[in-house]
Order: sequence, then structure tokens, then C-alpha cells
Amino acid sequence: MVTQCPVKPGATYTYRFNVTGQEGTLWWHAHISLLRATVYGALVLHPRGGAAAYPFTKPHAEEIVLLGEWWNANVHDLDDMAVLTGNPPRSADAYTINGKPGDFYNCSNANQTYKFQVRRNETYLLRIINAALNTPMFFKVANHSFTVVGADAVYTTPYATDVVVVAPGQTVDALMVAGAAPGRYYMAASPYDSAIGGMPPFLMANATAIVEYAGSPTGDGAPPPQMPQRPAYNDTDTAFRFLSNLTALVLPGKPTVPLAVDTRMFVTVGLGNSDCQPEQLLCNTTGTRMPIFSASMNNASFVLPHAGAVSMLQAHYANASAGVYTRDFPDVPPVIFDYTADASDTAELKFTAKSTKVRTLRYNETVEMVLQNTRLIAKESHPMHLHGFNFFVLAQGFGNYDKAVATPQFNLVNPQERNTVAVPTGGWAVIRFVANNPGMWFMHCHFDAHLDLGLAMVFEVQDGPTEETSVPPPPSDLPKC
Repeated sequence: MVTQCPVKPGATYTYRFNVTGQEGTLWWHAHISLLRATVYGALVLHPRGGAAAYPFTKPHAEEIVLLGEWWNANVHDLDDMAVLTGNPPRSADAYTINGKPGDFYNCSNANQTYKFQVRRNETYLLRIINAALNTPMFFKVANHSFTVVGADAVYTTPYATDVVVVAPGQTVDALMVAGAAPGRYYMAASPYDSAIGGMPPFLMANATAIVEYAGSPTGDGAPPPQMPQRPAYNDTDTAFRFLSNLTALVLPGKPTVPLAVDTRMFVTVGLGNSDCQPEQLLCNTTGTRMPIFSASMNNASFVLPHAGAVSMLQAHYANASAGVYTRDFPDVPPVIFDYTADASDTAELKFTAKSTKVRTLRYNETVEMVLQNTRLIAKESHPMHLHGFNFFVLAQGFGNYDKAVATPQFNLVNPQERNTVAVPTGGWAVIRFVANNPGMWFMHCHFDAHLDLGLAMVFEVQDGPTEETSVPPPPSDLPKC
């Protein structure tokens, strides 16, 4: 309902798009209900010159590593119940690697562990994608290390590490040399629980796959694969070290950080409470403000237009926003407070109202946004994703953002360029982007549980001066509401 009406059951729609100027790993997924629990896949963008054109050592082979979550239930029903009650859906029953949970779930069906075949001393490019709905992941392979060379389809300065941290929505490209003794080794994805405070429980388990060297013994008599030592579930130090140390590989012709800023925004992101909505038939409807979960950006809790209306992009194109959205998303929060202190007794600060607010930008406007996590319900690392753009991550840290302290730390030379930033737990991140893509662009937390609760907003980018810089007419087969 932002850029299109949903594709209806039994209907089809063909997406047409270009990937000009992009190289690396992206992915596609459903964007309604919780359907992206299984409706997703990889998009691999090779250099026009093929693997020989990589700005790093050409790998012998490439492997896609899709991390996911699985429920032993109909996820659409889970989402319906979450909407009706106002409570987030329960945690997953398993984590998966390429659709398989691995050896530690006692699955009744055979062949539930994905296997990667490798040859000793060869180099493999792992395209790691976190397609999980609600869970950041630590990723390790026993007795192996990595060199990160890309993130969110942007090349990075080579970064050596023995653990990869990837939040929902993010991708990481990492080289792995098969340099261990021939044998079998577990690849493991384990959850990173960043929450500090009253949050629902998460699944404390691991997804596993097997890295199997050519010629290694297999079968009943073979020794079991070695398991990597995983970080603690709440190892924020390891997560922050990885996520904050990546930098861009500056290449000729690639975007650089814009130095002049037109619009500065300070945006709080976090959880709170709101009143039950009319459609929440199993929610507390006594009329009192009960602790019903909500989420917001600058205290505006986002709701999509109703499915019987038109999409926000169609309303924008027709210059008919009335009744669909309003252009009053604030550049600053309505109240300045100690964002990361324990605020459990401040019910008024927690309360947020539902709305469909957008921030209108001129074409080619440069925007700097401070994303500040709040502690009204719980501190938590929120993976904030922006459709339609990459952005530069200039700096990030813990506690309340202090401009005087943070600004000298801005990386204006080679900051990482991403489409999803994991705002540190009880902390902040500063991003900067150029609004050079006209249309309606969703910005939201990539935890689906938080998206349903309203942790989102939309940028409305106006047309530029030419046909090429303007929103094109809708295609003839665009789905109708």
C-alpha cells in the first residue's frame, strides 16, 4: 500500500526494474502480513565484466547463504492474531540456512541440513542474507575466518573477522578460504538478542549447515562435524564491533558522501503504547490506556492506507493525497527527554497515536538523519531500512546522541554505504542520503513484528526537472486495490 496495492490471490504481476550501477548481493521478499517468512530469494548482481572485475581476489566459487526463520504454523494466521490482540506474534520455532534448520531440531523428516561442498585451499564468496523476520544473527564456521568485501550490494574495504553479524534486511559478502584440515565443519547462525528491558522471549537455538571438504569421510562411521564457538546471545560488544567497523571501498565513479546538507532530521525509534484500534477485536477495549504494544518514529505510529483505498504512490502521482496520507511527519520528536534512561513510570511519553504521515523532499535534496533508539519499553537494536536509496552511515554509538561529541567522529571519507542500518541498542546512528529517486519510499524497522506495530514512515520525493527524473506513469498491469 506504499508503492502498490497487493497482488491478489491467484493474480500475477511482473516487476520491471534496472540494476544500473549496483553490484553485489540484494534480495527480494513479500511485503504483506508475515508472508516473507517463506516468500523470499536472493538477487545476485555481477559486475558487467564478470568475476574477473571484482575488486578483490577472484573466488573459485560462490555460495548463497540465506538465513531465515520457520514457524510450525500458518504465519498469516499468526499475523491476523497479532493484529486482533495488539500483541506481537510468538517467536519462531526454528532458524534456517537455505531453508533447512540443521541437525539440532529433531525433525521427523530426513535431509534437513544443507551441505556446502568445498576443496581445500580454494576461496569461496559467501553471499550471506538475513531473511529472518525478527532476529539479527551471528554467523560462524568452525575453524574458518572471513574477509568481508561487500554489504548491501556495495563493496567494502576488506575486513577480516571470524564472525559475521547481519541484521534482518542486510546482506554481507564474505570471502572464506577453505584452509582447515580436511573434514566436516558446522556453519552456524545463532540469534543476537539486543533487547534490554521487557521484550518477548526469543528462540535460543542455532541453525546449522555443514561445510564438507572433498574426500572427507561421510556416513555413519564418520566423525561428527566440529561446531564453532558462538558469541553469547546478548553479545552487543561483538555485534557493534562488526557493524561499526565496516567502511566503503572508494572506487572511481561510485557515489561519495555529500558534504552540504539541506535537511537535518532527528528521529526517535522505539516501542511504546497506543489505544486499541477498531479492527483489534480481541484487544482491550475498555477505553482506558492499557499497555498495548505500539511502535513509532518521532512518536508517530505508522498505519498503511486501508486495502480498499489506493496506494500512496498512486495518490502521489494523481496529486490526490487527501484521505490517504498527510505531509506532516516531524523533523524532531514532539518532546525532548532522556531517551535511553529507564522511563517505565512515564506513561505519557510511551503513548503514541496512529497516523499515515510522510516527509516531503525536493528532488536531489540531501538529508541527514539521526536515528535515536529509546528506552520507553526496551532498548533494542532496530534494523532501519530505506526503500529506494542507499545511504551513508557517518557514525554510530551508544546513549543519547550528542552533536558536539559525535560530529567530529563523522566519517566523511569512506563511510559504509547501506540500505539497512542496525541502530545500536540504546544508541544512535547518523545517516545521510540524496533524494534523487522520485516517488514514495518506505522507511521502516526490518523486524516484521515492529513494522506491524507502526515503526515506519514514508518519504515523498518530488519529481525532478525532466521526464527521466519524474515518476513514470503506472504500468497497465499494476495491481488494483
